[in-house]
Amino acid sequence: MKQLIDFIPLVVFFVVYKMDPRVIEVGGNTYQLGGPFSATLVLMLVSAIVYGGLLLKNRTLEKSHMVTLVAVLGFGGMTLAFHDVAFLKWKAPIVNWVFAAAFLGSQFIGQKPLIQRMLDHALTLPDEIWRRVNMSWVVFFIFLGAANLYVAFSFHDIWVDFKVFGSLILTFIFVIIQLLSISRYIRTEEK
Repeated sequence: MKQLIDFIPLVVFFVVYKMDPRVIEVGGNTYQLGGPFSATLVLMLVSAIVYGGLLLKNRTLEKSHMVTLVAVLGFGGMTLAFHDVAFLKWKAPIVNWVFAAAFLGSQFIGQKPLIQRMLDHALTLPDEIWRRVNMSWVVFFIFLGAANLYVAFSFHDIWVDFKVFGSLILTFIFVIIQLLSISRYIRTEEK
């Protein structure tokens, strides 16, 4: 459930982006809905609502949520202020590279790599395997950031589709590969 909450702003962004532009009236004011700029505004609003709700409910936000919210508000704000979608296209690559840097930094800072801190309650792996898994996430986030950047600036017609579905599919495939590669180290209760 927690992971699905992260997709709410992205799905709403996708729907509004793909809409044929139309004028709607709210509270006596008219607004254009559809296309990249209204989708950016909606993304910012829905992100603030979703993460604000999580903050109220949990009294804290996970670091990944804070990074995502700051990136959405920052890059979204620049997109609207300068009326240039290029700023929004940079959001996904930079967020992925920030995550890559965090995973990489955790190899050298602290007692455990970041992936181990996230999953050691569920998995028991040798330290060397934790380091390898962590480094594979570093490589994956660098690749995903680069792929998002390449598609965003080379294939303007499909960058939103890739951002929503391509990134999700690549992440799903990567997680499956991760699970298969560490499956021999996973011990069941019966063993």
